[in-house]
Amino acid sequence: MQFMLGLERWIHFLAGITWIGLLYYFNFVQAPAMAKAAADKDGPGPAAISKYVAPLALVWFRWAALVTWLSGAAYLESAPQYSLLDAFLLRGSSQIIGVGAWLGTIMLFNVWVLIWPNQKKILGMVEATDEQKGKARRIAFLASRTNTMLSIPLLLFMGASAHGLIF
Repeated sequence: MQFMLGLERWIHFLAGITWIGLLYYFNFVQAPAMAKAAADKDGPGPAAISKYVAPLALVWFRWAALVTWLSGAAYLESAPQYSLLDAFLLRGSSQIIGVGAWLGTIMLFNVWVLIWPNQKKILGMVEATDEQKGKARRIAFLASRTNTMLSIPLLLFMGASAHGLIF
């Protein structure tokens, strides 16, 4: 039992690093680089990033999000000090980690329902008019920035619950 708890926690931890690391990469590295590449009239343009880097990064991003959420849910259900139901109902000893679980759930929703379908339009993986691509850019941008902002309290609540801190 202890081995499985440790494995669930490590999978959650490693997938979470991958997910949040890519989230920060998209927001703090790729987005500004794309803008600079588009403005550079003598450079190669943003096509290399759009064609080769972004699709692969998005594969890792969305699956890391799902593995993070699933392994976190498994850990909450298995760990004796927590309960998955109590976490989502924000009660008992699972209350603090529950806030993190809710934030992670919102972020997972953003990845799979808002960011990914719109990125497929932006990257030309599905057909879309220029107007649809413009709208998709805005939705993906806002969802991604929302996730970036939610990641800060998410990590705070997860760390607080793991170390017994109460606010």
